[in-house]
Amino acid sequence: MLEGLGRIKVPKSSDVLADRLRQDILSDAYQPGVTLPTERELVSATGLSRGSVREALRILEAQGLVHTRAGRYGGTTVSQPTTNQLASHINLYAKGRSIPLRVLVEVRLALEPMVAALAAERRTEEDLTTLRAISVRIEEAAKENVPIFLEENVNWHDAIAAASHNDLLHAFATSVSGLMFEASQIKEFAAIEVRERVILAHAKILEAIEAGDAALARRRVERDVQAYAVILEAALAAAAAASEDATG
Repeated sequence: MLEGLGRIKVPKSSDVLADRLRQDILSDAYQPGVTLPTERELVSATGLSRGSVREALRILEAQGLVHTRAGRYGGTTVSQPTTNQLASHINLYAKGRSIPLRVLVEVRLALEPMVAALAAERRTEEDLTTLRAISVRIEEAAKENVPIFLEENVNWHDAIAAASHNDLLHAFATSVSGLMFEASQIKEFAAIEVRERVILAHAKILEAIEAGDAALARRRVERDVQAYAVILEAALAAAAAASEDATG
């Protein structure tokens, strides 16, 4: 008769408390910025050990739902998950699964044209001012400061994502652009010809966004991402060939 019962998995008390607090936070019982009950209060209210309470709070902090500050005036405050936290999780997922460059490019082709189209429709003057300022910095860095050029290039794409005024698309696009930034950290990629092409492509994309032409912005970003992929693949192949020759 016992064969049909199977093994019964009892959840950890810390997981149960984390689930309950998470539900309260997500249902707005606790608003961002509000301080949660203290560890002592949670121990008293739940009957759990201090260790279980601390583990539950660590789970919520890892999920970006709370922030804990130690010290006499510390405490646990409700917060909202950030774009950086999402980027970190996507980065770990991509690296842990050895996601190839081809997949990253496909994701960019799915995301960035839509982001640019929305930016053309929704951008504000503040968004345009930010994009123009980054464009100037890119042009200045392109002459002799490759690391800054690559960093500002990421900032430019992130600024377009912000100009879409779609928080979820912005978060995904920023996460992927960070992965592409890491992939571009090779000497052969940022040749002067590539930097000049990037500046020209950015100017055309920004022109379409300034004009509020969503269709044109979409097409120009598609061409830019496709050209970027071809150049990066060639640079990676050249770097691999050079490495093989060196180890001979």
